Amino acid sequence: MALNYTKMEKLFIISFFIFSSFISFSQINAGKIVFERRTNLDKQIIDGRMKSQVNENNKIRVELFDLYFNDSSSIFKPILSDEADPLSWATSRNTILQNFKSNEKLSELNISGQIVYVKDKNQIRNWKITESKRTIANYECYKAIWQKNDSTRIYAWFSVDIVTTVGPEGFNGLPGAILGLATEDGGIIYFAKSVEIITPKIEIFKINTGKKEVYSLEELKTKIEKDFGNTPRGKRILSDLFRWM
Repeated sequence: MALNYTKMEKLFIISFFIFSSFISFSQINAGKIVFERRTNLDKQIIDGRMKSQVNENNKIRVELFDLYFNDSSSIFKPILSDEADPLSWATSRNTILQNFKSNEKLSELNISGQIVYVKDKNQIRNWKITESKRTIANYECYKAIWQKNDSTRIYAWFSVDIVTTVGPEGFNGLPGAILGLATEDGGIIYFAKSVEIITPKIEIFKINTGKKEVYSLEELKTKIEKDFGNTPRGKRILSDLFRWM
């Protein structure tokens, strides 16, 4: 049976398909994001001996990270340099692999120059999404707040144009990719420098643990407390480890 449409109905149908096509092509579910991390060492380092190595010229430490993602996995990893780095001990450069289907996370943590592997579930965070907006890497982003505990807030800016829920340091749980992440005091700030729409190769989503032991998060915490006790070094390691968790 033939269907007869009025002029307005035809216009509505055409507009609907044009809009649907625009949505399907404009939303991104795979790609590569380059992040710049700026760490204020003056705020992060509390040990007097270590703090003596920080001055006005080097207190802002700048590092780069890659985040590859598709609709089932993501991997966040540092972009390493061959140049000598006298302050390499001052910040942690972790690699974090997430599997969205199994809800698992495998982390390669750099703890005081020692590589440690941790396997755990992806963390659930209760975000408060605000109406505040800003542009990051040419994408409009909304601001969200995670109240980690009574005294700690984490701020994130996410774009709904990138539909995969990913972010630096394994952050997720928002209706789009996190392109900006910051501690409340501004001591550590991540901002995306670029977003590239690509299909990452499957072999990128891999961390080779070799024959090394893989801990749970609680097992690693217990080991650090046993090895370092209540020393300034132990406190710093635990602070770095659980800053984003």
